[in-house]
Amino acid sequence: MTVDERIERAQLLYERAVFGGDAGVLPAADEGLDAVEADVALARGRLVHARFLADRSLDASAELELFERAAALYRRLGDVRGEGEALFWIGTYHQVVREDDETALPSFERSLELATRAEDRLTMSYALRHLGFAAHMAGRLDEARSLLEESTRLRRDLGFLPGVAANLIGLAHLAAQQERPDDAATLLDEAADLARDSDSPGVAAWVASARGELGTA
Repeated sequence: MTVDERIERAQLLYERAVFGGDAGVLPAADEGLDAVEADVALARGRLVHARFLADRSLDASAELELFERAAALYRRLGDVRGEGEALFWIGTYHQVVREDDETALPSFERSLELATRAEDRLTMSYALRHLGFAAHMAGRLDEARSLLEESTRLRRDLGFLPGVAANLIGLAHLAAQQERPDDAATLLDEAADLARDSDSPGVAAWVASARGELGTA
């Protein structure tokens, strides 16, 4: 059911309660609007995060409140898929904005669990990617590689080419640290091709930056 349909249904249930004398329909109206509120909170939180990525000096604390509100509403509604996605973004706030992997990890792990249950492969790929980042930062390079490779496999299956390219950049950094320079160069070449083919200049800029950092230009 779309947002407009949920709001229209709430209006119809209001009329049924007031004019039809059936107040028992009001909880159903509340549930529909809770679902709308959860979706809006999640979407608005992502926008706050995007603004933070564009300007790291911004205060992004509002995104945590929005993501936590979305997670709570999805949980109350029994929406496993929605809760898994919201938990991923809670983890991302702690990892990216606060640079606190320890606090982020439980959210990523729970997100992966719920997304797997809901067969939400896109959220699974995101959770695996960020768990890979955490393993990388902790020096567990083989584990990080395994997590990023699984995330990449899911993204290839979904045809999410910019996401594949982004993961290949991470894998290139791991290859360089593991003294596999030829692999790092090959990974960045493929990432550049995917960024070009998917018209993703932002990802292409990340590839160029990685080439400079790793000396593979």
